[in-house]
Amino acid sequence: MGRATDRRSVLRIDLGATGDRRTRVRRQDTLAVEEPLEIRVGPAGPGRRRPLAVTMRTPGDDLDLAIGFLLTEGLIRSAEDVHTAQLCAGADTPNTYNVVDVVLSPGVPEPTTDPARNFYTTSSCGVCGKASIESVRTRSRFAVREDPLEVTAELLAALPDRLRAAQRAFDRTGGLHAAGLFDADGELLVLREDVGRHNAVDKVIGWAARADRLPLAGHVLLVSGRASFELTQKAWMAGVPLLAAVSAPSTLAAELAEEAGMTLVGFLRGPTMNVYTGTQRVPG
Repeated sequence: MGRATDRRSVLRIDLGATGDRRTRVRRQDTLAVEEPLEIRVGPAGPGRRRPLAVTMRTPGDDLDLAIGFLLTEGLIRSAEDVHTAQLCAGADTPNTYNVVDVVLSPGVPEPTTDPARNFYTTSSCGVCGKASIESVRTRSRFAVREDPLEVTAELLAALPDRLRAAQRAFDRTGGLHAAGLFDADGELLVLREDVGRHNAVDKVIGWAARADRLPLAGHVLLVSGRASFELTQKAWMAGVPLLAAVSAPSTLAAELAEEAGMTLVGFLRGPTMNVYTGTQRVPG
């Protein structure tokens, strides 16, 4: 219900030319929208659900974002654990619909907020407020290590261009991350964009959960930026056997991928790539 982009007047300065050819021009520029989303969770019944998390995100696919966040944090096991999820009016005027209200299914325990974990997240880092590595090492219920997926290096090399071609909002703003889910034949199944790379991944996983596609066995998850510990954890929680990134992974991402039995590919650019773990899935 929100807008993904907005227009703003800027002063465009071009120093590329010399002398009188230098320019200072007023023009309209398109920016990626960043707004807070509050996720409230609780059982059915009277009364408001309790606020659980606030994330800075690009509006759009907010229900997928909320479901994906709850799943990748280990707070629910599947979309069946959610009775209803709806956008509701916040306190702002005019109404921005920056609240998702999640009603849990009967018998699903209400999340308890651990003081060691800070569920306020920014668009750049989803785990910055968490106190320790152990507090975020959520265990997946999916046996990713046993996934027999194999893809050629040639197929992987073609995926970034397919992802980029589908990034409509990035073309207008240059300021959005993307996450794309591909099948074993390299077909793009879903793409989500967001100012936060972790939000884009949660939106993809939330879409998959609501479509009853978990675990994502035999799939490739491609992210447009770097591969962090958190993104690797989210992929593991969804049962993804291969996570690829156009930029670098972190040491913790590689360690977690090794632990999970996941294939981690970084620097996927043009004809080259680095396969950090799970090399058996990229034979040749």
